[in-house]
Amino acid sequence: MRRLVAICVSFLGVSAVTLLAQDTTMVQGGIYQRPFIVESGRTAVGGYFEANTTWSRTEGVNEGPSTDLRRFNIFLFSTLGPRLQFTSELEFEEGGEEVRVETALLDYRLHPALVIRAGVLLPPIGAFNVNHDGPRYEFVERPLVSTEIIPATLAEAGFGVHGRFGARAWSFSYDTYLTNGLNSGILLNEAGRTRLADGKGISLFEDDENGSPAFSARIATRHRSVGEIGLSHYRGIYNVFRLEGEQVDEKRWVSLTAVDLERRVGPIEVRGEVAFARIDLPSDLREIQGDRQWGFYLDAVTTVWRPRIRGLTDPHLRVGVRLERVDFNQGQFSTTGRKRFDERNAASVALSFRPVPETVFRLNYRVERFRDLQGNPAERTSTIQAGVATYF
Repeated sequence: MRRLVAICVSFLGVSAVTLLAQDTTMVQGGIYQRPFIVESGRTAVGGYFEANTTWSRTEGVNEGPSTDLRRFNIFLFSTLGPRLQFTSELEFEEGGEEVRVETALLDYRLHPALVIRAGVLLPPIGAFNVNHDGPRYEFVERPLVSTEIIPATLAEAGFGVHGRFGARAWSFSYDTYLTNGLNSGILLNEAGRTRLADGKGISLFEDDENGSPAFSARIATRHRSVGEIGLSHYRGIYNVFRLEGEQVDEKRWVSLTAVDLERRVGPIEVRGEVAFARIDLPSDLREIQGDRQWGFYLDAVTTVWRPRIRGLTDPHLRVGVRLERVDFNQGQFSTTGRKRFDERNAASVALSFRPVPETVFRLNYRVERFRDLQGNPAERTSTIQAGVATYF
């Protein structure tokens, strides 16, 4: 024990530090917060799936019920040695309509506070991009800010380092990576606006189309009895500015800054995220495409009943509320001074039953309002969703 403390002191330069070899309570450990990973055996296989039935109505027009197998994901985890771990995730979306590698990475742990990571990884932009598995949430839909402002799930090929350490009740973590970065789909897409989610693609795994890697980083702190707060940033060049050695455009960058929070307030679990995006656009496109975007979501969930059911050790009935907003085009029109809109606001309530912690049956009611760029009267969509999500 004395030798371990001496190593900690020499490595970190502090006297009261306890290193965390595998602190999966922090957001950083999200890819290891999965029940299929066990200590016994060298390789483990698992996964999760989500299936939902949806009824929606937009301005009085009822689309009728629709059922879909939204996701079926396969995990593979292997301990290659005392310091080497490999983990991967293969995702099948919409019943197999889209198949892609979500993660395939190798961690080499030189020290709990210094881990080298390489492969297809999840840039730590906020918390949701790392911790997004469906069975963890009482809500069927993913947050708007985490899919439209932060383009979750964002996976890119790259490398970097991360680590964590602690002092008494406090834990600290950091992540920093260089990856291929988002591409020109941010601007050249079918949405008719700047959309970061369209900057993803298979090319993120193959090569960097402009030869300029993106940088991402996150720092976070967690208190054992309070919760975790994290600050993250992502920045990279998204356009092709050089062809065959000749410069054809200016370098245009995209940056994302996010703050995420997880904490418990009495019996209520609170989780949220706020993100700001800046996109460098040609001057004649800034008003209609949107060079500044932002959004947030906030969840509050609590357990309201623990029924006694034979064969189940601790089933839970839970309720939750979510508020969210995204603004795709901040600012005013330069010609009129009127506000630019192009925004979505939503509120959801959730009732869920967890017979075991890894399985959730969900019933959601969601109301969303959308206003176009000119600010015409909001279009209202009401949705009822019922579904199940489970690890296996």
